[in-house]
Order: sequence, then C-alpha cells, then structure tokens
Amino acid sequence: MSTAERQRDATGTSRLTRTAHSSGPAGRTLTTATATATSVAPSRRGRALVRLAVRWARAWRAAGAAVGAFAEWAGDTVRPAGVLVAVAATLGLALGVAFGWVEFMVAGAASVLLLLAAVPFLFGARAYDVDLTLTHERVVAGSGVHGSIVVRNDGHRMALPGRIDIPVGAGLVEFGVPLLRPGHAVDQPLDIPGLRRGIIRVGPATTVRSDPIGLLRREHSFDDVHDVYVHPRTTSLPSTSAGVVRDLEGSPTRRLVDADMSFHAIREYAPGDSRRQIHWRSTAKTGRLMVRQYEESRRSRMAVVLAVSGNEYADADEFELAVSCAASLGLRAVHDARDVEIVTGSEIPRVVRGRLRSITRIPAGSPRHLLDGFSGVELLDSTMPVGEVCRLTAESTERLSIAFVVVGSVVSLTRLQQAALAFPADTAVVGVICDERAHPRMQQLSGMTVLTVGTLDDLSGLLLRGAAS
Repeated sequence: MSTAERQRDATGTSRLTRTAHSSGPAGRTLTTATATATSVAPSRRGRALVRLAVRWARAWRAAGAAVGAFAEWAGDTVRPAGVLVAVAATLGLALGVAFGWVEFMVAGAASVLLLLAAVPFLFGARAYDVDLTLTHERVVAGSGVHGSIVVRNDGHRMALPGRIDIPVGAGLVEFGVPLLRPGHAVDQPLDIPGLRRGIIRVGPATTVRSDPIGLLRREHSFDDVHDVYVHPRTTSLPSTSAGVVRDLEGSPTRRLVDADMSFHAIREYAPGDSRRQIHWRSTAKTGRLMVRQYEESRRSRMAVVLAVSGNEYADADEFELAVSCAASLGLRAVHDARDVEIVTGSEIPRVVRGRLRSITRIPAGSPRHLLDGFSGVELLDSTMPVGEVCRLTAESTERLSIAFVVVGSVVSLTRLQQAALAFPADTAVVGVICDERAHPRMQQLSGMTVLTVGTLDDLSGLLLRGAAS
C-alpha cells in the first residue's frame, strides 16, 4: 500500500469510499445506512433553525407592535409637561443613584410621585354618553346656530369632573362637566353666533380627562357629527322673463322645423319628410304633396357663470357679494321653472394648468340643493379664468337663451366682452360686476348688458329698472 493510500485510509471518508466500493451484501448495507445518517442529521438541524427563526420573527413583530402601541398611547396621553417631568424623573434617579447626589434623587422621586398622582384623573373617560343636537342645520350667513349637549353618566360609578370639547369648523367650544352620579345627566346650551358662508362641521364631541397640572390627557371621541350649511345671503329679484330677459317660455324663434307648436307655412313635400305632416287639403288643391312647416319653440334655458379665481376679486368680501348675486339669480330661475345651469371653475393642479379644462356645476333641482351647493363655493388660486369657463360652458350646454356672467371688480370690461363672445350670437349675455366701491349703473356694451352693483340690493333695483324700460 502506498503512502497516499495510507493517508486516505486514516480518514473516515476514505474508509467509507472503500466500503462503498466493496462487494457483498454487508458493503451495500453499510453504504445505505451511512448515506441516510448524513442526510437526516442536516435536515433535522435545518428544521430546528427554521422554527427558531420563525419564533424569533414573531417575537420581534410582537415586540415592535407593542412598542408602537405604547408610543401611540404615550403620544396621545402624555403632554409636553408630562414629558419634561418624565425626563426629570429618569435623569434625577439615574444621576442620584450613580453619583450619590441626594438632591437629584429627591427631584426624581418627586417627579415620579407627580406622574403617579396624575394617573387617577384619567379614569372614567368613556363613562359619559354625549348627545349633541342642533336646532337647524341650514342657516343664512351672519346667523347663528343654537343647540344643546346632554352629558349622561352611563357607568356604575361616580364620574369625576371633566371637560368636553366640540370642534366647530376651525374653532373649538369647551364645556365643563361637573361631578355626575351614576345615571345622572347635565344639559348645557350650545350657541354658535355669526357664521360665515360655508359648510361648517360641528363635532365630534370629545370627552377630555386631564390632571390639574396638565401632565397627562386622555380623550374619547363620539360619532355624532353635524354638517351645518351656511347659505349665502340672497335677495328677491323680478322675474327673469321680463326686463333684461325677454325670452319667454315657449316663444317661437326664427328657426324652421318640421314639427313643433307654432305653425309657419305650407311647402312642397321633400324626400324624408314625415307623412304625418302632410296637409291633405293643400295637396288636393295643388295635386302635389304638401306638408306643414313650423317655427321652433325653444324652451328657455339659462346659465349663471360665477368667476372663482382669486385674482379676479379685490378681496373676500367682494367675492361674497358675487356669490350672493349668483345665488339670487339662480333662485329666481328655479322659481320661474327655467332650465338653469350654474357653473364655476374647478381646482386645477398647477402642473397641468393650461392643458386641462374643468368646470363645476352646482345642482339646481331645488332651492335647497342650489343653496347647499353655493355654501361650498370657495375662492381658488389655481383655476381657469372666467373667459375659459364661459367658453367651456357654451360648448357643453346647448341652446342657451341667456347667460349671466358674475365677476369681480378686477375683471375689466374688455375681458368681460371677450368672455361674452364665447356664447352663441342668439344668446343674450348679461355681465354683473361686483364692486363695493362703485355706484349702481346699467350700460349697454357691444350687444351685451353690463350691471355694476355695490350691494346685493342694487341687483334687484337694476333688474327692475330694466323691466320698466
């Protein structure tokens, strides 16, 4: 046997190799057993490692969830003053114990006592049942909202004094809740004066538990939320079928059609005409088929375009005047049973401004829906100018009889004329310029009527003057 063979024979691998190559049943049995042992042992170790990794991952996720929940609870409960006291307690005790400083240990112990004394004030935050009611959910701008809030102790223990916060738009109304025995309730009035036009969200009521020092705070919100629609101020206007607007419902136009209500003439039959329109008496006299011809009776259709771009008004009060004028015109059209389209510009992202055109239609099916829609109209910084709004309105609305364009004092007469050119030639266009510093006047300008109003009542007077003239 050579030296290399002796070295290989000194290892287990070489012995296994020789056994694998040996002949006979014993050799084959030894080979199978050895292969099984070498394959099973790593498999068991692998499964154990996999189970350990899975358990570790679950424990890590559970620990992360617990830390996140604690951090969320601490963020909602511990106030800035509580954070300072907790830091003082930690540093005071740590430095006092480490360096033997009695003053720091006393300060840390006092901080811990303050935190522990604040904890009982958090108990019972969910013991209240709060009922928030409002007398009206639709009011006119400048008016107030009245309601009541009933706080009842539904628990089986006495509820400590607390506080209830009620968000009103961007503001907050606070109520102090006295000590309540089980089953007892307290009723307090809620008065919200002088609301501006808009959609004001009232609620949800939130019970607040806090210690006297303000270290800890616990809140619980209820689901009772009310949306208060603050409508714009409006005025009574004369019927739009008189004065400036002379397009009566069902009045005939100069367009000739084959079937309508206003008879015009009789002409000779042409291929494609309906046989129901054949006039048999004329046919018998002339010996040729004759049909009736009518003038189209157009149903009156009206559009009110309100400019909402921030650079088209001098200030917010001027915009509120424009909203009131547009709402008054829309209400008059609804009362006259006209088909009315009330259109404003839409918010357009700056990245696509100039490439995207969009308008918003305010529902005008009823006075209530119309005024609710005007409650949500706001000044926009990124939107189309009034001329583009008029052009898109004319393209999307067919057979307009009259269009009112309501703008601010920043819009010049030239821009107003260009906006009026977007409508068809047979559409009467009335421009309404809202300028609180101007005197009311009416003027004719290149086929359109321009009304300048300084107050809401001026609009009614100018329309009455147009009706008298």
